[in-house]
Amino acid sequence: MKKVLLLLIIFCFFGCKKFVVSFEQPTNEKLDNLKLEVLLDKKEVQEINLKATNGLPSYETAELSVSDEGKHQLQVKVRDTIFTYDIKYPEERYIMVTAHLKENGKIHIGILKQAYKYRFH
Repeated sequence: MKKVLLLLIIFCFFGCKKFVVSFEQPTNEKLDNLKLEVLLDKKEVQEINLKATNGLPSYETAELSVSDEGKHQLQVKVRDTIFTYDIKYPEERYIMVTAHLKENGKIHIGILKQAYKYRFH
């Protein structure tokens, strides 16, 4: 039984394909406690509550599992708006999501995608 459990852990560690998504915590106080619903391939996978910071932005990181390589759809739902992005695994494995408040009061979600890890200072 221990061998089966060990093999399962090793398989999940090396066999699971994941997107690493970092959510930037905003510096704008008006975005404090903003709820983001994250959907991958139209299935809800995570909810993030943004916490405004006074200084430099901080980041909350989540790993989203995918079953195969190729094109996937990442959606971020904010209030009554859904932002949809096409991402390719493994070319765009590391993703950074940022919320901005426009001058007209609407929220915009920006995204950066790349194949290697982001370095936060």
